[in-house]
Amino acid sequence: MATIGKYCKAYLVKQFRQYPQWREQTENIRPQKEVVDNRKLTDEDILYLQENYIVTDGIFQDENIIFNDITPEWQDFCHQTLKFELPVYETA
Repeated sequence: MATIGKYCKAYLVKQFRQYPQWREQTENIRPQKEVVDNRKLTDEDILYLQENYIVTDGIFQDENIIFNDITPEWQDFCHQTLKFELPVYETA
């Protein structure tokens, strides 16, 4: 069963491609009904940065993983360049 995390944020592929060590696992792109094979990501496609810094093609944390080389450099890129921050939820 697919897992939905507590938080993810959508970004354009071209934003992720700014990271020098970005490598797309294109075999994990979500299939579309209109396209049978060889779907490619364009700069204008949307991917999701999950709370655990994995990038997916969809909202589920453990499906259609496009990038999962989680390093301190990747995390710095997410914070500095993408301005990715996990929200802090107030408890009553």
